[in-house]
Amino acid sequence: MLKLYIMRLPAIICFCFLLLGSCGNPSGGKKTAGPFTIASLKGPSSMGMIRLIDSLEGTTEAGLKVTIVNEPLQVRKMMLDGTADFALLPTTMAAIVYNKGLDYKLAAIPVWGTLYLFGRDTAITSWEDLRHKTVHVMARGMTPDLLFRYLLQKKGIDPGKDITLDYRFSTHIDLANAVASDQASLGVISEPLVSQVMHLNSKVKMLFDLNKEWISIQGAPIPQTALMVKSSVIQNNPALVEEVLDAFERSVEWVNSHPGSAAELIVRYGILDNPRIAYQAIPGSGLKLVRAAAIHTQITEYLRIFYEMDPQTTGGKMPDEGFYY
Repeated sequence: MLKLYIMRLPAIICFCFLLLGSCGNPSGGKKTAGPFTIASLKGPSSMGMIRLIDSLEGTTEAGLKVTIVNEPLQVRKMMLDGTADFALLPTTMAAIVYNKGLDYKLAAIPVWGTLYLFGRDTAITSWEDLRHKTVHVMARGMTPDLLFRYLLQKKGIDPGKDITLDYRFSTHIDLANAVASDQASLGVISEPLVSQVMHLNSKVKMLFDLNKEWISIQGAPIPQTALMVKSSVIQNNPALVEEVLDAFERSVEWVNSHPGSAAELIVRYGILDNPRIAYQAIPGSGLKLVRAAAIHTQITEYLRIFYEMDPQTTGGKMPDEGFYY
């Protein structure tokens, strides 16, 4: 049985930081009192933010709290109940919550294309080799499922006829455990779980980098994870929003430049339990923070692909211009 540190921890981990000073509000709006909460996911989102978690350099707001959870649905719940001021979740889910009327805006994309097809069947060297195979995918209708279906179609494989997609393992942790323990021979899953599984089961290999396959078709990487900000925070605390974005960007740059030191912090804060695995996972975790305003068209085209496959994957419609910060 794969022993993942995230399985042994409580579902939610909080890190509280008390910072000196206060943010001015150049717009003249009323500043909302902190602490403010960043809801993040255990995985690449928090790996890229680990320097910010450790020090929050450059942020001067009196209180900021980072809450790390295991699953995107937990982040969505925090957005629904209003406890998340900043939220990291799949970009498609960000479109859904916006289209359902939650007052958040897309500020940046901090994680790009971390999904891989991996498993023990190393005879698979091309997409054609997947015909008549069974591939395990978590959560029907979520990003890994839809993205893999899209790539199959582009490779001339009908996901409803030429291949069996198995959804019995409903979370990324369950699926990782299944592949590691030989209950599933092929699975679509994200870093850093890919590195964890390959470390614990030498028979498991990375077969296809889905981001590279996407780039070969679309000419741009997958804007996989969104950073959403509550509109009231943008209105009342614009300086805080900019400081958090700047600190997050510096954190991502530091992680990519100092993977050894970053790996130690990733373990210290409970994201992973092995610094070697963390170090190995960083290059494949797609860490780069880009402001949404700079890639508006790219994000829109990404969401349009999912919308055309199934409108419900973006909340029944394409998000309007109010979606973007």
